Amino acid sequence: METIFGNLQGLKSSQLKQLQRLYHQRIPGDRITTPEFSQRMAAISTEVNQPVCAYINRRGQVIRVGVGTPRQTQIPPLELPRYGAERLSGIRCIATHLKPEPPNEAALTAMALQRLDALVVLNITGTGFTRRGGGSTGYVKEAYLAHLTPQESRTLITSPAAPKVGESQIQSPSWNISPPLDLDDLADQDLVDLVENLEAEFQREFVAQEVDADHDRVLIVGLMTSEMTLLQFQDTLLELGRLVDTAGGDVLQTIQQKRSRVHPQTVVGEGKVQEIALTAQTLGVNLVVFDRDLSPSQVRNLEMQIGIRVVDRTEVILDIFAQRAQSRAGKLQVELAQLEYMQPRLAGRGRTMSRLGGGIGTRGPGETKLETERRAIGQRISRLQKEVDQLQAHRSRLRQRRQHQEVPSVALVGYTNAGKSTLLNALTNAEVYTADQLFATLDPTTRRLVIPHGETDEHQEILITDTVGFIHELPASLVDAFRATLEEVTEADALLHLVDLSHPAWLRHIRSVREILAQMPITPGPALVIFNKIDEADSETLALAREEFPLAVFISASQRLGLETLRHRLAQLIEYAVDCG
Repeated sequence: METIFGNLQGLKSSQLKQLQRLYHQRIPGDRITTPEFSQRMAAISTEVNQPVCAYINRRGQVIRVGVGTPRQTQIPPLELPRYGAERLSGIRCIATHLKPEPPNEAALTAMALQRLDALVVLNITGTGFTRRGGGSTGYVKEAYLAHLTPQESRTLITSPAAPKVGESQIQSPSWNISPPLDLDDLADQDLVDLVENLEAEFQREFVAQEVDADHDRVLIVGLMTSEMTLLQFQDTLLELGRLVDTAGGDVLQTIQQKRSRVHPQTVVGEGKVQEIALTAQTLGVNLVVFDRDLSPSQVRNLEMQIGIRVVDRTEVILDIFAQRAQSRAGKLQVELAQLEYMQPRLAGRGRTMSRLGGGIGTRGPGETKLETERRAIGQRISRLQKEVDQLQAHRSRLRQRRQHQEVPSVALVGYTNAGKSTLLNALTNAEVYTADQLFATLDPTTRRLVIPHGETDEHQEILITDTVGFIHELPASLVDAFRATLEEVTEADALLHLVDLSHPAWLRHIRSVREILAQMPITPGPALVIFNKIDEADSETLALAREEFPLAVFISASQRLGLETLRHRLAQLIEYAVDCG
């Protein structure tokens, strides 16, 4: 039995049957509609006193009937045929309208969201009238034909620079609306010719704008809540743009919303979800990234309404970690973090995961794919956890061996991309991988460094370790998975806290690192603040940093500025840490 969608309250069974019969109508393949079909829809709409929509495929079959406006009856994105930015959906909508006016923006937006071949709006009289010649009744006063058009003005905003907050970045869809038509003129429109010409133009535009197919085309969504300042919000979005770029995506656009609190179902409001879906369609986006962690139900709700994959900030960071991990230890820890993130998100992954049966007290033949997968992931997490524990014990033995040799140790800590690996290379002539990216290196690297003794100026050896970069609101699963790495911080005699002074949010980065260090199970040793990239910072920032942190060291690791001063201050720090220890 075919389904009627929309507002069915108050409809009589006879009216439902009339709507049901629309499914048995067939429109010629080269026609948008026929006068007979349009009049039948208008008659039904007049009787129920509500708008009615019929969705028709290119074979002329009615595939969906809804009571309501095109916005209220639109086909959910996940139920639409799969198509690219260069194609239309292969579906057209014939809609009745109770007022004598052209299609409104809500109806046209619904057309754009579904990438309909065409939208026909039939303005009906409400009472009917006797047509010329008598004998039959008409209900359609006038008709409008609307369709999408290619948007030559679309621009591709590429990474790493995400659009600035507050700028009007939303691209409006482009459409064409005919003048008022009578039903005979409407019936003369050639659907095949219209669709072929439109798709040829979309194809030309798509080829002209196509970027590297290996890269995700990303739309970033940011939500500014009442507890955030504008500066914090801007920093969060800029950092997310860098994360997406590091993960290999191209940021096409950023959408922002300001709300007092997060919407429990969709994070942003219903209207903003529609805007996201429309922008994703307009730009040919294939991934939407939110600036905060999403619950499994929020991801599910958003994907159903937007129609493309939705991920959160944590998933982007996990993806970067998966790409960057080189050692077996790093790969183990990344896999553990990914599985722990994935486990609670298995529910609601489609009908294949629905419950199949089984009874109380038994899981045998009734065990679902969901339960099987959840158990397998649980077992894998247990195995990985044991291996990480073994790794932790191995590193602990190595640290004890170094301590027995009485070699002081220093850990380099700091916000991601502060320049820790560059500094390690500059001090020790190591060859650690460096790049102007977030989380360029994950695996800890330890090197020997010769520095002057704090009192005698004789040479002494110390060990210096480059650790994984910190980040604002580091996902808890990553903190747990990387505890073996982070223990290099707690076991070190002293810390070098490196800060990128050229970054506009350098003060916030210092607070974020200190917050993470404060959560360590063992209190880390004394820390020396080092401001890096002073060659890229302005004089006002330098003056403020000197005033706020008078004991700090100012260097440029890439230009090898201030390194000698750093060596002497490091020697004093080691002497102080050893004496206090």
